[in-house]
Amino acid sequence: MSEWWTYTLRDFLLFSPRTYYRLFEIYNAAIWPAQIVAFALGLTIWALLGRTAVLRGRLIAAILAGCWLWVAIAFHAHRYATINTVAVYFACGFGLEAALLIWTGIVRQRLVFSRPVDPASRAGLWIFLFALVIEPMVGPLLGRGWRQIEIFGVAPDPTAVATLGILLLANGRGRWALIAVPAIWCAVSGATLLAMKAPDAWIPPLAAALAAFLAVWQTRAHRPGLSQRPADQQV
Repeated sequence: MSEWWTYTLRDFLLFSPRTYYRLFEIYNAAIWPAQIVAFALGLTIWALLGRTAVLRGRLIAAILAGCWLWVAIAFHAHRYATINTVAVYFACGFGLEAALLIWTGIVRQRLVFSRPVDPASRAGLWIFLFALVIEPMVGPLLGRGWRQIEIFGVAPDPTAVATLGILLLANGRGRWALIAVPAIWCAVSGATLLAMKAPDAWIPPLAAALAAFLAVWQTRAHRPGLSQRPADQQV
């Protein structure tokens, strides 16, 4: 029996890269034209971002919750679980994120979005637009078929990355609870893609790390007493 330190990520992979990408092809064919609806919802979020009205924050939270719930059921539970037994737990995680979005953004109304004025919120907007427009194109440009494309709202990676970007524009106190699940998924997905030696394996974990760093920086910058020193401490 081999020692545990001799194992690599690939040894824990339960499927081949060809099977994984073929899964997306079958999934996309089965749900068509849901991809168009999901992209339209992404554009709706983009139009709503930067508006401070509570109702608009509730609409964004509702759209995101619907996207996360769709991915939990339609992708993880019904598709991914056929090649990966752990996908059942992924479905639970995505369902949890949907519930948190509903509780935080709709029931408690703690997600209020403002215009991107600081570097972190501007970066958040670009992360969201990257996940909505650019990330789906990366796979096909690197050799995957266009039928295997991953779209925001119906595929897990762009949905998680886009959510992280959106949360950087949120002013509510409840956003930290909402960052955890998409960040964890980005790490899991990055490890899976790395095990498959996918050239785009760096995208999900990099997006999570960048979003987490910017969220911490943003929180510290807006904390009273950090942006300016008391008068008796100024030189």
